Amino acid sequence: MTVQVIGAGLGRTGTLSLKAALEQLLGAPCYHMVELFKHPEHVQAWERALDGRTSEWDTLFAGYGATVDWTGAAFFAELADAYPDAIVLLSTRDPDDWWRSFRDTTLENLQSEVDPDDPWERAIAPAKQLTFRLLTDRFTPDWADEVAAKAAYKRHNAAVRAAIPPGRLVEWRPGDGWPAICAALALPVPADPFPHVNTTADFRAGRFYTERD
Repeated sequence: MTVQVIGAGLGRTGTLSLKAALEQLLGAPCYHMVELFKHPEHVQAWERALDGRTSEWDTLFAGYGATVDWTGAAFFAELADAYPDAIVLLSTRDPDDWWRSFRDTTLENLQSEVDPDDPWERAIAPAKQLTFRLLTDRFTPDWADEVAAKAAYKRHNAAVRAAIPPGRLVEWRPGDGWPAICAALALPVPADPFPHVNTTADFRAGRFYTERD
């Protein structure tokens, strides 16, 4: 199994729903940042990539058929070069809607204090620190500011569109469902509904942390 889909869309654009959908279509795991809770050793590999010291893509994605969410999106260009046969999937939503979702989930989580007496919070602290770096180094240092964050969001999407040839790029918005993805992968559209998970309410309730449930 090699990577067949590179998710270039930033977090809070339906990436956990895409993870579930792509796993169903490809019959293989899809890499999302929740994988860091199962593989904390991956944090150091991503940090080395941020430092420009190494690219351990085949090791990170061994057994995975796709990648979505902040990590893969931050390195979409490098991954597109590493996996030239993979399609690039840009998930987007209205910038104002994206900001509200980001503010009420990721941003709120990053700005909260880690409780040293909570074993779960201690366990996810390395992933949280990695998210700080990803946002600062590859998104915008001012990611907590609404104007700067929305500008960076638009800039990222424009960079993906400019870098990836139209025949390889698939644009998708929450609510689009199966058709565009299935067409790009030359797969039949499943009969069952497209999965929809990790709403803002789900995130704030901790329900996206499946390993904790």
